[in-house]
Amino acid sequence: VQLMESGGGLVQPGGSLRLSCAVSGFTFSSHVMSWHRQTPGKERERVAVITSLGGTTRYADSVKGRFTISRDNAKNTVYLQMNSLKPEDTAVYYCRADGVVVYWGQGTQVTVSS
Repeated sequence: VQLMESGGGLVQPGGSLRLSCAVSGFTFSSHVMSWHRQTPGKERERVAVITSLGGTTRYADSVKGRFTISRDNAKNTVYLQMNSLKPEDTAVYYCRADGVVVYWGQGTQVTVSS
């Protein structure tokens, strides 16, 4: 089982990034997928979730209207489009797959700074 995040990096406030999480080793299309983030000393926070067929999405209030989660079941990939980034969005971002077993990726750093 592998969940590989990519797309993180350094961006200025107001900028955009798109994170990707490519998965293998399990049936992607049967899993609810979500993005979470964590900063040192804080609990991991869920920022967005999408159902297995992509019909329903939910967002944390802190990112609503700025972030968009999507998935491509043909490519076994989930995305997080992040717009209007703020310094407080700085964190390590993780993707998670929920099925009978929960799987986590290794994380990708997002830094929002001028």
